[in-house]
Order: sequence, then structure tokens, then C-alpha cells
Amino acid sequence: MESHSMMAIQAALQGQVAFCKFLSANDTGKTGGHQAGIYISKASSPILFNEPGNKGQNKEKWVKIKWQNDFETDTRFIYYGQGTRNEYRITNFGSGFPFLHTDYTGALFVFVKNTEDDYQGFILNTDEEINKFLDAFGLSPTETNKLIETTRPDPEIHEKLAIEQFIDGLSVEFPTSEEMSVAARSIHNQVYNHQELIRSNPDKQLLDWTATEFRLFRALEYVRYDKMFTNGFSSVDAFINAANQVLNRRKSRAGKSLEHHLSAIFDGNNVQYKAQAITEGNKKPDFIFPSQEAYHDLTFPTEEIVSLAAKTTCKDRWRQVINEADRLRDHNKYLCTLQRGISAKQMDEMQAEKVILVVPKPYIPSFPEDRRDRIWTIGRFVQYIKKLENR
Repeated sequence: MESHSMMAIQAALQGQVAFCKFLSANDTGKTGGHQAGIYISKASSPILFNEPGNKGQNKEKWVKIKWQNDFETDTRFIYYGQGTRNEYRITNFGSGFPFLHTDYTGALFVFVKNTEDDYQGFILNTDEEINKFLDAFGLSPTETNKLIETTRPDPEIHEKLAIEQFIDGLSVEFPTSEEMSVAARSIHNQVYNHQELIRSNPDKQLLDWTATEFRLFRALEYVRYDKMFTNGFSSVDAFINAANQVLNRRKSRAGKSLEHHLSAIFDGNNVQYKAQAITEGNKKPDFIFPSQEAYHDLTFPTEEIVSLAAKTTCKDRWRQVINEADRLRDHNKYLCTLQRGISAKQMDEMQAEKVILVVPKPYIPSFPEDRRDRIWTIGRFVQYIKKLENR
């Protein structure tokens, strides 16, 4: 279920005006007394009234407030201007209203104006919820009791909101690896709007998508497993079984994630390829360009056929690439990896076997300096394929 803090953040971002303050004892402890209701500072009164109150007369307005995205109250805004009073309050919450008692003193009250008579209210009563909200808008606890500048949030908070919404909408414990990758790309593109990088900078796009998927997966793990590990296990075997389940799912997702995002890069550049093509026997390179049919058509020029393996790490497994396509045994074979750094000796062995590393450009400095010129970037590989296919 989506947390109240994330609901409040989303409401504040989407509303016309937003306000927050810590509830004082005066706000929560005196129900029905002379000062009943939540006090709103004069500087923040525009969230209540379009015009300030005039000293010497009271002013009021009735609105609907939806609390915690759950229930509504018909509530009054009032300006007390008569006598010695000169203050704004929110009053009349109805019988059974749960938040105006001493247990909620010190809670963070978040108030959002959607329209002239439609509002949302949230009460955040744990340190985690409070800090999550304040951090989203770059506020310290001393910067509350005022209107919120909602243009300040870092894009990361939009990403967190999108991730929570995705997880909240799931009907399965864990989606497939492909569904996770699609969701990560959708979230990243929605938040950062950098789809043009598929063509202009595929190296960065690949890394950004991969990082977003990692955060998405870890957020889902937290939701699914946090209580299990926090509450403990009945035996060591139960703990080991649960831990193995988590680790195996991580390994499986990581291995497929790179393939899925590379496919999206190739699709975005309109190149032809076949993922998991069958070459000889049961051999299946991760990618064959331009197609499986071209590979098996002996009249198709061998120099225009390319194989690409995708391995998150390849320190020990790179030799598998050598025998994945017999037709290309004497030609260059390409290996895309997210591993940072491989020894000079292994790079020399790769060169002897005609294996060319394809690595995101920011990772290249982690390889031996005198051998970096052998490494291709994602962008260079994509342009090479496009040129072969006349794209």
C-alpha cells in the first residue's frame, strides 16, 4: 500500500498550493475550546482565503477535505478578527475525527488546495514519514509552518513516486524480468524525459535504465521481504531458504536486465536483430544481426553478420562467446558487459580469440590504459550495425 508520506508528496506536487506544519499542543489538545482547530500562520493564509481577513470582523468558508486519501470532512476555515484576536484556523472536523488529540502533537500536518472548495489533508506521525516528506521538498524542520515551494523537488522524488505507484499496482509478488525492465524504462523516461538519448547517447541511456531498474527492484524487495527478515525466522534453514530465494532472484534479474535494455536500444535505433537466435545445435547467442535467417543463409555475406553476447560480468565467462556461432569463428565476436575493469592478460586473451568488448563509455577508464583503444562503446557498436544494415 502506498505510504501516506508519498500520497502527501504527490498531492502537494499536483495541487494548487501546499502547506505543512508540526501540530502543536494548542492544535491537538483543545477540542471545542476557545482556540479549537488547527492554527494557520498569516503568511500562509492564501491557502485558505483569496483575500486576507479584515481586522474587526470574522470571516469563514466551508470546504471539503479528504484525509489520508481515505475519508472526507465538511470543515470550516475561519479568520478571527474581532476583539484582540487576529488569526486563521481550520475548525469543525466532525465527531470521531481521529487526529486532534494529544497523541498527534508533533505530527506533521500537510495541507493541499486542489480547488476553491476541495482540499486534501495528511497527518504524518512517524519520523520516517515526516523525514521522507521534508526531504522531498528540501525542507528542514525549522522551515515548516509556511507554504511549500513545490518547484523544488529533485527528479528523484518523482521517480520514487512512480516506483511506489508501480509496486502498489502489482497483482503478483514479482513481475517477470522483462516486465521489470519495461517498467524501469517507462519510469525513467516519464521522470527524466530523455528518450532522445537512445540515439544520441545510448551509453548513458543504458546505464540510466539499468540504475532505475536496480532501484525499482530493491524497492520491491523491501516491500516484499522487509517484514519477513525483520520478524526473524523459526530456524537457520528457514533463513537460508529465504536468503537463497532473494539472491537467486537478484542473479536472474541482473542477467536478463542487460539483454532487455540492449533490445530497447536496438529497437530505438531501428536496427534489425534476433535475440536468442539459434545458430548450430542448441547454441543461442544473445543477439544476432541482422537475423537468424540471414545467419543460416549461406548466400548472405558472413562479414555482414554480427553476434553480440550480453553478460553483466564476464571475467570468467567470456570464453563462452567463442563457440556461440560457428560461422563467425574466424570473425570478430562482440561482448557487451557492465563489468568495470578486466586484467591486461585477459584482454590479450580476448584479442587473440577475436572477442571485442563493448562497454558503456563511462566505464572505459577502469580498464588498462594501454588497451582501452580495443574497447567499443555502446554508441560505436550501434553505429557499426546501422552502417552494416544501411540504416
